[in-house]
Amino acid sequence: MNFVRVAPSSLVAIVLAAALAVAGTPAAASAAPAVREHARVQQMYELLMCTVCHESLAVAQSPESYEERALVRQLVAKGLTVKQVENEMVAQYGPQVLAEPPKHGFGLLVYIIPPVVVLIGVAILLYTIPRWRRRAAAARADAGAPGNAAPALTEQESQRLERELAERL
Repeated sequence: MNFVRVAPSSLVAIVLAAALAVAGTPAAASAAPAVREHARVQQMYELLMCTVCHESLAVAQSPESYEERALVRQLVAKGLTVKQVENEMVAQYGPQVLAEPPKHGFGLLVYIIPPVVVLIGVAILLYTIPRWRRRAAAARADAGAPGNAAPALTEQESQRLERELAERL
């Protein structure tokens, strides 16, 4: 058998030409909206929660989640935008269907409180660490001062120390 040798650059060109030929077919053109619709449905599954098991619709396996996913598919098939689908789901199931809390009203606290707590923690550390370091430096300086040396033993204490050491050794 004789095989035709093709240079690697020619092989890439052939593959690209074949891909473009397939992409230009009517079947590929009609599949593009279906792919976009599927991608939007998957995006909506990530943005919405099952109201029963409190998991993302992308992973939930309860009967309620199947109903919610069916409704999402219907709404996307009607051509509704992401925001419109969210609004319809909130109207149907309430705000607990949203994976993220709303960015207004009481739900806004979820977005504000964590950064504020982090900033307060950093401020406390910036205030206390220098004080701790100054205290530690002052303690080291006091320990090394000549006036802080242990007081000298009296003659009685010195003799007693000598006796006790002699007894134990």
